[in-house]
Amino acid sequence: MANRWLLLEAFGGDGRTEPSVIGVGSTPKKMVSVTSVLSRGRHLEVVRELVTQVVLTGQPVRTITRDGSRQVVGDPLIAFSGRVHGVYAWLGHVQEQPPRRDPAGAWYFNLTTGKIGGSDDLLDLYGVAPKDRRSERVIAEAFTRLTGNADETAALALIVNAPPGFEHQATWTVRRDDGQLRAANFACRAVLEVSDVGVHEVVLRGITHDIGPAESTPSAPPNLLLAQQVLAAERQPGRHRAIVNLRNLTLLRWIDDPLPGIAWENDAQFPPAIHPEDLSQAKLMSSALASSGRVTDSLRIRGSGGGWVRLQVEAALMLLDQHTTAAFVTVSRASDGPT
Repeated sequence: MANRWLLLEAFGGDGRTEPSVIGVGSTPKKMVSVTSVLSRGRHLEVVRELVTQVVLTGQPVRTITRDGSRQVVGDPLIAFSGRVHGVYAWLGHVQEQPPRRDPAGAWYFNLTTGKIGGSDDLLDLYGVAPKDRRSERVIAEAFTRLTGNADETAALALIVNAPPGFEHQATWTVRRDDGQLRAANFACRAVLEVSDVGVHEVVLRGITHDIGPAESTPSAPPNLLLAQQVLAAERQPGRHRAIVNLRNLTLLRWIDDPLPGIAWENDAQFPPAIHPEDLSQAKLMSSALASSGRVTDSLRIRGSGGGWVRLQVEAALMLLDQHTTAAFVTVSRASDGPT
């Protein structure tokens, strides 16, 4: 460990007997075993027992090894849902102070309900002011602080089509609310869970690990990829582009700034919705994309203050990976305006 914190995931759902390591200090690891990091040293079992105790109790642990020569420290990473998603572990001499650890936060994407949540640690990592913090959001809100990434289509495909047990890791550039650009390693696994009312749900359990300034972190992706530059060049006033999940007609992410005046964020009073009378029309558009590759129509979408806003919708079929498609959608206000 060389006086560095270990960051371990505890997502579950993969049949493994113990959590795996996703970070050593500021260096991401691809879900490797604790043994591969600590070898088979005499303190391996001490660290394993520490991690197990933190996962089971959800509480920090501070203890001394039986021979009195080392101290072991463990801190949980707990998602808004209350589940332990990970553990920070450190082993050092009794007289040592644990070093500063890199920020990390826990999060989940419920792919069945479309709701997401993040821990206070995650919101600290993003630099979110207390007045702007909410317990749950919708999936599209997760991308508002992330810059483009060559891995982005794989991440979107995971959201659309993740089977239980599927794992994903990637480094993205995060733009904090104070404008700082940070390199963050994202690790997650899709897990099948049963809700409080007995419904089977697929949930992505994840951890975001801040590994340093984006400008000086080699693994951080470039701030602007060629594809983003093309999209930026094609931007037109009054037209807002987005990616939509064809399976449930929900917004995955905005490409441009969100269209003002429509409900797209998580809101208990005015949640995102297509007008009930237009829902069958929207489904027909989705089906037509498979054969034509491009469709145009108008739909009524819930306004941010209630009521309905008629939008002109242009949709093109896009490939996220060889098994997963989505809709690349351009929306603008229809000439007849709100309905």
